[in-house]
Amino acid sequence: MQPSAQLNIFVWTLTTNAMKQVSHLHGEVSSLQWSPDGRSIAFLYVENASREAGALAAMKPWSGVIGEDNIEVQRVAAIGVNHYENPMGGGMPIIPPFFYFTPLKLHVYEFNWSPGSFSIVYIAANPPGENNWWTAKLYTQVIGGRSSPQPTFAGEFAPHVVFDPSTTSSALHGLQLAVPRFSPDGKQIAFIGGLMSDQGSTGGDIYLIPTTGGDPKDVTPNRPASPAYIAWLDDHTLGISEHFGGSSRIAALDLATGKDVPGLDFTFPETIYADDDSMSVSLAAHSTNIALIRQSFAHPPEVWAGPSDNLRQITHLNDAIQPAWGNAQSIDYTSDGLPIQGWLLYPANFDPTKKYPLIVSVHGGPSSAMTPRWPGATYSAAPLSALGYFVFYPNPRGSFGQGERFTQANVKDFGYGDLRDILAGVDLLEKRFPIDKSREGITGWSYGGFMTMFAVTQTTRFRAAVAGAGLSNWQSYYGENSIDQWMLPFFGASVYDDPAVYARSSPINFIKNVKTPTLLLVGDRDGECPAPQSFEFWHALRAVGVPAQLVVYPGEGHHFVDPQHQRDLLRRTIGWFQAQMPPR
Repeated sequence: MQPSAQLNIFVWTLTTNAMKQVSHLHGEVSSLQWSPDGRSIAFLYVENASREAGALAAMKPWSGVIGEDNIEVQRVAAIGVNHYENPMGGGMPIIPPFFYFTPLKLHVYEFNWSPGSFSIVYIAANPPGENNWWTAKLYTQVIGGRSSPQPTFAGEFAPHVVFDPSTTSSALHGLQLAVPRFSPDGKQIAFIGGLMSDQGSTGGDIYLIPTTGGDPKDVTPNRPASPAYIAWLDDHTLGISEHFGGSSRIAALDLATGKDVPGLDFTFPETIYADDDSMSVSLAAHSTNIALIRQSFAHPPEVWAGPSDNLRQITHLNDAIQPAWGNAQSIDYTSDGLPIQGWLLYPANFDPTKKYPLIVSVHGGPSSAMTPRWPGATYSAAPLSALGYFVFYPNPRGSFGQGERFTQANVKDFGYGDLRDILAGVDLLEKRFPIDKSREGITGWSYGGFMTMFAVTQTTRFRAAVAGAGLSNWQSYYGENSIDQWMLPFFGASVYDDPAVYARSSPINFIKNVKTPTLLLVGDRDGECPAPQSFEFWHALRAVGVPAQLVVYPGEGHHFVDPQHQRDLLRRTIGWFQAQMPPR
């Protein structure tokens, strides 16, 4: 990590308007949380990190003993900000200037303080962290506090496993955990559990478990939404931020009745978030006051705050920015008896008397959802709307937004039911809107890249395709990627135990059906969807005589960070569709 990129922690004092640096770190730091007693700040920390933690960042070049050398572990660390004297005497501060809470043997993904600042709850797994989040457990750990007679150092208290999804007989067997939160009285822990394809892209049901451990209780069974973030409002009420169809929803759950508190549920046809993946909001205890970042296709991100039924815009950083693309409309339909939702962007300067081409843009995941958001640096098809295309964003089975059963509906069925959902949406759009059927294209990144590859092997209706970081051969992919643990809950077994289920969904096995000119884009250090997957598909397309082009971006992982590469990727995507199916 370059010294110029090093982040450190600063504390600003409101009364004196003074800023003070309280850390001198050498590594990757994120997820800052004040202790409830206000005396320290805990955070996730990778000492001497060479890359950001997680599977989205560019993987390090292969070298040394693979899986053993150069492993970087993310731990919970803390900075003592306001020291106080040892109640046992001697003038020794209880909180040292810097220390680790969690051991080196555990890679931590999320954590939360207990109400009294005496312990933490966290989700962790054995290193390497980018691969093992899908098998992570829920831990608590005593860290000392005001009653401790000595400073708290690493190793003083051992982690305690509160819940292990691999050993439970409940519906959470083999599934994923996120957003652990102590109750205000410290007796319970709430968390979100379910089928999730990426750490940070959260959705599932809400569970409660005693702090001492036991069987978790699902408090949102059959909820027609996907909670993504939770915060306790009091000992009996949870605030929820969730995917609801293709929209975002805020609600308050009364744990005594299992029902939402009347008058405290609000749906936004937009995205509310704290970063690219999290739907987090700031929820004030014992009130309806919230703070959040809102964005949509029509409005770039800004901070809003106030009572949930009377929010006001706090920042005005992007007021002058106007969308270049067309208006958005929610599209609801059914497929195989399932309710499906998607978003349609109209072409800019839409004229209902003209025929327009259509681009289908499939989201990543698959455990994710497309909600209205302002296009950013990540892969986006919205600029094609500005150039005269309809752009359709479907949320097929496997997506968040319609409950856990819907999210799990494509398990062991990748590419089949979800493609039927997408094509049913295209059929509907052709009937309702002035779409030229001879100029339809498909694109997507990650899972969307796979769906693009799979779609062109199953149908010839698409005139052009752009597959970003796609997957062409699930069997070879299993041994190439850095995150193979994610595949077990989705395919039901490893590729070595059930190769047929992987072969069934591999686009490469249907390559002779392809007629669609295809552009493939990928980073050369992508650990989630390695470049050989795109190379294999490109090589096969050339062998069967289909026009294809492969572009590999040096130094990029699954999430591109170089602005020049981001621009080049967008330019090539636009150019490919304009060449193959130009707007008239």
